[in-house]
Amino acid sequence: MDRIDRLLLNALQTDSSRSLADLAEEIGTSTSGCQRRIKSLEAAGLIMGFSARLDPQRLGLKLQAFVEITLNSQSRESMDRFEQAVGDFEDILECHLMSGSADYILRIAAHDLEQFDRIHRECLARLPGVSAMRSSFAIRTIKRWRGYPTG
Repeated sequence: MDRIDRLLLNALQTDSSRSLADLAEEIGTSTSGCQRRIKSLEAAGLIMGFSARLDPQRLGLKLQAFVEITLNSQSRESMDRFEQAVGDFEDILECHLMSGSADYILRIAAHDLEQFDRIHRECLARLPGVSAMRSSFAIRTIKRWRGYPTG
């Protein structure tokens, strides 16, 4: 990956909806060269796809919850069952295997506490092998994720 690739990745993370011509001009390459680089970065697995960042507030998702999960066992089988089950629930936005006191942390978005209660009862409570669950609610987002550093 060279300097142009890094510039291109930064530009795409900032706004991937721009035209190839605009991207090429910003990074200082031709439109065809820009397109070849994008295809190459996709083939190398650095670009995993393109999507839009949505505003959760405007979608009515006013509650952001982070749920720490501790399993009964950290055996391979227990972790595999848990991770498979997490993938089956659309309400779980993210799941991360953690070091520290919790085994996993989940991110959930809900319209309100009533919807979170439904998610808790119909989704979180059905996850296999859970011995403890602790939820924390974001009061306000200070800095939203905007992309990975490339340099």
